[in-house]
Formats: sequence, C-alpha cells, structure tokens
Amino acid sequence: MKVYTKKGDLGKTSILGQQNVDKDDLRIIAYGTVDELNSVIGLLSCHTNDTSLVDQLRYIQNTLFTVGSELASTADVFTKLKLQAVDTNDISLLEQWIDEQTGQLPELKSFVLPGGSVANSTAHVARTVCRRAERNCVTLSKNIDIRSEVITYLNRLSDYLFTVARTMTKLTNTEEIEWKPKKT
Repeated sequence: MKVYTKKGDLGKTSILGQQNVDKDDLRIIAYGTVDELNSVIGLLSCHTNDTSLVDQLRYIQNTLFTVGSELASTADVFTKLKLQAVDTNDISLLEQWIDEQTGQLPELKSFVLPGGSVANSTAHVARTVCRRAERNCVTLSKNIDIRSEVITYLNRLSDYLFTVARTMTKLTNTEEIEWKPKKT
C-alpha cells in the first residue's frame, strides 16, 4: 500500500461518508488537532519510565484515535464502524487519575510556568494542544452535531495533562517554577 494517494494535491480531502471536503474545513481542523495532540502525548510518554503513567498515556492515545475517527466520519458511518465512542466512563477515568496523582503531589499554592524539565514542558505543550483541540471542537459544534462527551473529554484531558506536568516535575526531581508577576 502506498503512503501517498495524490488525492489531496488540490487542497481537498474526504471524510468517511462525505467526499471532497476542503482541507481547511472545520471538521478537518478539529480532527487534525486531535491527531497532533495524540502525537505530542506519544512524545510525552517517551519522557518517563513510570509504567503506570505510560499505560495511562497509551490508553488516552487509543481513546483519542477513536475521537479522531468520530470527528472524521459522518454520524451514520461512525456508527457502522462499531467503535466504542468516548463516554462518561472515560471522563471519570481521567478524573480518577487526576485525583490519584494530585494526592501524591505538593499542594499547589500559585500558578506555575512550564519548564524545569523537558518532561514537564512536553506535558504543558500537550495541555495547550489539547485546549486548542477543545476550542476547535466547540467551533465545529456550531456547524454540526458533536456529542457533548467529546468536548467534555478534551476539557478534562487538559486538566489531566496539567497534573501530568506536575507529576513529571516530581518524577524528574526538579522544582516547579512559580509564576512571579511584575507588580506595579
């Protein structure tokens, strides 16, 4: 199978169930950002040997691939794929992981800046890409029906990734960098 098809050379692509969509269509932007997020989370998983955390990140990557499939399909075609769509259980699992990690971290007393380690910074990049994916899905939802669980999942995932950034600081034995705003 060839990697290139040449079908997109004129700025068009297709989604499952619909042909000839512009590559800058809101749907393409939304699932493209979810794909970007998945890639950054893959990079993030390379910055730790903590098997529990890597397992969580792999689980999330698989979930995001399904989210991307849902966004890249018309609703009738996605149903035919028989994939388990993101649901409230996935959101609850993220909350559980956030709570478990938060219980092992020092109390947060101020805003923190990304940095201190490559692992922490990578988690923050993932968090910000996740926020963009969420915004893109909100924008898309003004034009097509998007299940609320997709947007809620991305919202909670950004919270999880913030917590992972803090966890990476602990795992790399570095200090959190507190925000020191300029005062007038």
